[in-house]
Amino acid sequence: MDIEVLGALDVRENGASVAPTAPKPRQVLALLALHADRVVPVASLIEELWSGRPPRSARTTLQTYVLQLRELIAAALVRDGGQQSGAAPERRTAKDVLLTLPGGYLLSSGGGTSDVREFERLAGQGYRAMDAGDFAGASRTLATALELWSGSAFADVRTGVQLAMEAKRLDESRLCALDQRIDADLRLGRHREVLAELTVLTSRYRTHENLHAQFMIALHRSGRRGEALDAYQQLRTTLGRDLGLEPSPRLRRLQHSILTAAPETTLGPVAPARGVRAAHVPHAEPLAPTH
Repeated sequence: MDIEVLGALDVRENGASVAPTAPKPRQVLALLALHADRVVPVASLIEELWSGRPPRSARTTLQTYVLQLRELIAAALVRDGGQQSGAAPERRTAKDVLLTLPGGYLLSSGGGTSDVREFERLAGQGYRAMDAGDFAGASRTLATALELWSGSAFADVRTGVQLAMEAKRLDESRLCALDQRIDADLRLGRHREVLAELTVLTSRYRTHENLHAQFMIALHRSGRRGEALDAYQQLRTTLGRDLGLEPSPRLRRLQHSILTAAPETTLGPVAPARGVRAAHVPHAEPLAPTH
């Protein structure tokens, strides 16, 4: 079974989609697919479907949704049956794919792919490369991880409590990987290449200090010191207006570094902060321009 949730939901068995169009069965499949090969408690599925106000028939209705999913899975399994010949190994049944277990249900991937697991594997590999000072490898690996995303997680699924929480977690993981990939690119001197991307990101995440720090560095290294200082002032205004906060001491030090830099300064790659990933450590030191 091949599973994609980093964008529109797509779950396929033998190449055939088993995703229902009805909203609630689709929610059930999305939560099971995210946690493929692990038991999802009945209580979690009920909370997802009815957000703490389940009807008396909640368990029976959930069982009906599971049966509907099994019908779709069975049709996908049969679809491949005619292609089998000779002494083929015993094929899985729908109940082998979507199992009823004590306390919940389990969707068996059967060794298939999962975009979430692949993203997490690649992101972890990229973070380790960053820690080792392999910025080229980190940039390349994190970019590959980010290519797995085609939109917000569960983009075409109506989300309840559980899926909304998971979608937020996944989106934060995506932002973390993006932050680190840009960090790696800046350390490689690719400030001009990331400028357009950072322009969009700082408009979308208007109070994200590390993205704004990266934007300021990219502008400054591109010879646009005035715009880098403007970016700081815009962030300061937004933080004050929306959150009642001032920029962090680290961001203020970055502003001071840019203010005092000579116009002819040539900026090279920034030395790595050993063992630290800004997106993983609260208030971690952002990149600073070299002088």
